[in-house]
Amino acid sequence: MTEKIFTTPCGDIHYWTDIGQQSQNQSHTLVFLPGLTADHRLFDKQTEAFSGKYDLLVWDAPGHGISWPFALEFSLMEKAKWLNGILEKEKVKQPVIIGQSMGGYVGQAFMEQFPGKLKGFISIDSAPLQKQYVTGMELWLLKRMEPVYRFYPWKLLLKSGAKGCSVSQYGRKLMYDMMMTYNNDQERFAKLSGHGFRILADAMEADLPYKIDCPSLLICGKCDQAGSTKRYNKAWHKTSGIRIAWIENAGHNSNTDQPGLVNSLIEEFIRLLP
Repeated sequence: MTEKIFTTPCGDIHYWTDIGQQSQNQSHTLVFLPGLTADHRLFDKQTEAFSGKYDLLVWDAPGHGISWPFALEFSLMEKAKWLNGILEKEKVKQPVIIGQSMGGYVGQAFMEQFPGKLKGFISIDSAPLQKQYVTGMELWLLKRMEPVYRFYPWKLLLKSGAKGCSVSQYGRKLMYDMMMTYNNDQERFAKLSGHGFRILADAMEADLPYKIDCPSLLICGKCDQAGSTKRYNKAWHKTSGIRIAWIENAGHNSNTDQPGLVNSLIEEFIRLLP
């Protein structure tokens, strides 16, 4: 994949594509959006599996990985607008967004601002943006997470972060490696995490419709222990009627714990798209 740069007023966003490079099915572009503090490596097993089959795009989200330095002065909506800017730059029309955790929220913010632009949406261990699903206490806590990450012993944070996101050896090692990006700058990790949770709470408190207007699929690990992700997904499925796939032996990063199964679900989903 080719690394590229998209410049914003807050900094440069690095992303990777293989768009138009002899993919078998150029009518579908898969856009992979990693979760908070993760980077493009989160989807290595997916980009490897789908390389040559579809056009692909994956980013290091603003402030993440090598998309740094970056001023953490943006909202979730601005983040989604920059994604739209990247898609327009690459001349991508009607992509399929596949977002893990925070990436799934970005996908919903994208649909709110650009209705009708997506061909499909897959949420991996994410949750709905609608305010109705969260409690007042959960919103209060989301706005106050930065000190937790600033004062938590770094070695314990590395260990608990890797263990808390995945149940597989591969998944835990990958999460550990991605967190090590911030090894010499815990303050950056704390600010990035705190900012991410705050803009998420702000987007929820905005109480917008966040209508999902395209074919969609929810994927969630049965062993997901991140916050209330499983509770949110159960309620999201029940209220919206969107199909949900529960992944055995998978945690919050289910696409790294069970990549083969998740890839087959993605493939099946794409085949059924109009």
